[in-house]
Amino acid sequence: MRRLSAFFITSSLLFFSCGNNNSNEYTISGQAEGYADGTSVYVYEVGADNRPAIIDTMTINSERFEGTYPNTDNLSVNYLNIEGAKANVVYFPENEDLSVTIYKDSLAASTITGGKLNNAYTDFTKRIRGYNAQKQAHLERFQKARGEQDNLLVAQIQKDNIALVEEENAYKKEFIQENSNSLYAAMLLTEMVSREEVTSEEAKAIIADFSPKVAASTVTKNLERTLNQMKKVTVGGMAPNFSAPTPEGDMLALNDVLGTYTIVDFWASWCKPCRRENPNVVRVYEKYHDKGLNIISVSLDRQGQKARWLQAIEDDNMDWHHVSNLQFWQDPIARTYNVRAIPATFLLDENGKIIDKDLRGAALERRIEGLLGGQ
Repeated sequence: MRRLSAFFITSSLLFFSCGNNNSNEYTISGQAEGYADGTSVYVYEVGADNRPAIIDTMTINSERFEGTYPNTDNLSVNYLNIEGAKANVVYFPENEDLSVTIYKDSLAASTITGGKLNNAYTDFTKRIRGYNAQKQAHLERFQKARGEQDNLLVAQIQKDNIALVEEENAYKKEFIQENSNSLYAAMLLTEMVSREEVTSEEAKAIIADFSPKVAASTVTKNLERTLNQMKKVTVGGMAPNFSAPTPEGDMLALNDVLGTYTIVDFWASWCKPCRRENPNVVRVYEKYHDKGLNIISVSLDRQGQKARWLQAIEDDNMDWHHVSNLQFWQDPIARTYNVRAIPATFLLDENGKIIDKDLRGAALERRIEGLLGGQ
């Protein structure tokens, strides 16, 4: 089964807690406006291993559905999936009766009430939607100002958007900390780490306040492994050595190609932002290679697409070292370097120490010029 998606994590955030219902079971009563009789409503449970599993199927009749479920103290986040719909409606088992209203023409407007956490979740999602609406408005104003070459307004919009993102991230962190006894706190924190919305140090401090049950969950343990891996590839750390096949099929190691300065470049032939950045990297390489700059590119092309990888190297004039395991996002080097998006670059000194990351465009040229321009 599929793991909980990033979209699901972003759009749905609250957590399990014991309720005060004296019964041994709780009921989900739903109204499904616009759905035909016989439409199935699938009930999913996402347990501590972060894997969704169907636990029941309800059927819509006269735009109504209902199910009864045993109370539980297990960590879980649940959601409803309507047959034929791509979106989900999240709820949190609080051992209290729940009332659900689902709109066929607007799943995002669907609501679940009953229990403190479900009500708080509604408030949370409304606020997140508000942040998203403001960011969209900033984007539209930014594009208009840039088209009119109003540089002062462009700068102001960028400043306003940075402040908005900081406010949103602070709100998410506060939300996690206030629900530290929930499995979903670990799920949301995992997403924030992957998006670099929190630092490793911040994430570790938040994890330290998790309840023992949440701290022992698979979700949290996986997050801790990710944080430990990230620590290995931070600025100031030593770049992990690796080896992989070259276009000719020979094995080439990072340590074999270290120059005075070396760029480890993660890219792929299918990655449009990578291909747009390549001319800039080529220009920097041609200017500073004779002064000690080396590059080794690690391609995340897919198995069976070696020809596309090689053609992209030729087309983009990437006249430096190349390796690839042709394993897409399962590439072991990318995993070692905690690469979750490309292009991604690591700048190393002559000893293999990471001295900078993710330099692109003019920033890359300025950095290399500062290191090698005087030689």
